Amino acid sequence: MITYLGEHTLAGQLGHGLTLASAAFALFATLSFLLAALGTDDGWRKAGRLAFRVHSIAVLGIVVTLFVMLFNHWFEFDYVWKHSNREMPLRYIASCFWEGQEGSFLLWTFWNVVIGNILLWRNGSRRSAGWESPVMTVFALVQLALATMLLGIYVFDVRIGSSLFLLIRELQENAGLPWTRLPDFLERIPQFRD
Repeated sequence: MITYLGEHTLAGQLGHGLTLASAAFALFATLSFLLAALGTDDGWRKAGRLAFRVHSIAVLGIVVTLFVMLFNHWFEFDYVWKHSNREMPLRYIASCFWEGQEGSFLLWTFWNVVIGNILLWRNGSRRSAGWESPVMTVFALVQLALATMLLGIYVFDVRIGSSLFLLIRELQENAGLPWTRLPDFLERIPQFRD
């Protein structure tokens, strides 16, 4: 096992874990709101609200993790390496957030979270609003679909989406290349410094 020098793998693990949590809680929110829409039990609606809020926190964590990676120029991550460089002014580094496909999905996810939480807040604790469970079922389902795009899962041999937190050396096209066996490739190879 090779111990790579200079990699910020904790950020990648945190981001990937938050993405998994986001998907899991979006799934739970979808099922809870669906059951609330089909039945009269208010417990499912409350569970859906809680799950959607935890999903929202996970999405905010993903956003913060990505910004930290971009602003610190951690080029060992494929997304950062492909979409930013050290010469960029700060405003352009901030826009790298949504420049790639994965970042665009994250931006959609973020704004969907904002709108979903506004809807939950506007409804408050009123039981008379019969629209909350059906509408939030759709919102949570959309969030689940977007989360799968951020996970980069494989369905049979087809990859759906891509992770923001993939290391360059983990990419399929780089598997087995000689530089992937160098523990200090980030320092040795100038292309990975910028």
